[in-house]
Amino acid sequence: MRAEVHDTGIALVFGGSRGIGRAAAERLAECGLAVVVAFRSDETAALDAVTSIRQAGGRAEALRADVCDEAAVRGAFRAVAAMEGVLRTVVFSAGVTSDGLLATMSAESWSRVIDTNLTGAFHVSRQSVKAMRKTGGSIVLVSSTSGISGQPGQGNYSASKGGINALTQSLAKEVAGLGIRVNAVAPGFTDTDMLRRMDAKARAEYAALIPLGRVADPREVAFAIEFLAGPQSSYTTGQILAVDGGITA
Repeated sequence: MRAEVHDTGIALVFGGSRGIGRAAAERLAECGLAVVVAFRSDETAALDAVTSIRQAGGRAEALRADVCDEAAVRGAFRAVAAMEGVLRTVVFSAGVTSDGLLATMSAESWSRVIDTNLTGAFHVSRQSVKAMRKTGGSIVLVSSTSGISGQPGQGNYSASKGGINALTQSLAKEVAGLGIRVNAVAPGFTDTDMLRRMDAKARAEYAALIPLGRVADPREVAFAIEFLAGPQSSYTTGQILAVDGGITA
């Protein structure tokens, strides 16, 4: 389904090579935005996403940037600033998991998840504000229902996503006067690599708890990101939009 064109600006999508990030990159390209697919390590997946967007008639480039590396994030924004067009949207969809009970969780597992999911969101959000301070724009952070209701065995992940929710609300109030909107989408169980790594029995048990009776397709989350990024949500900021089949209702 071809979307109504938002404008001819640029969308920078961190974690845009796979899963929800890739679906968001493809959807924003369908809206007429030139998409920069930022990735940490999987260049093959990033280039595949770029090829898919171009074959569908969109514009896209791939850009390596580790969200844990402050200098790398700054470099990504410098590269985008050198491109033709105005940065309209930044999507933060980078994320990792390292599940385990807190009492036996290593400090490394805790730090890796917090550094990527939360500190990475800080790095990206800070540079987004600097880049958009004169033009306005939209920042969309990908959170999780685990950030709304903490899950056992996910103390690090739940803390990182709960932090994203609080960051979203705080930053939205700070930058509203600059014409910058900040929102988060909180997906529930979604058909991504992260979910597929789960034990099949556990995956089925979780799916059975969802009122709609199934997991989400990444594009269903991408539609929510499109809404938060685009003009239809021009009076929406500081919100956490759950896309979870009713599990947090």
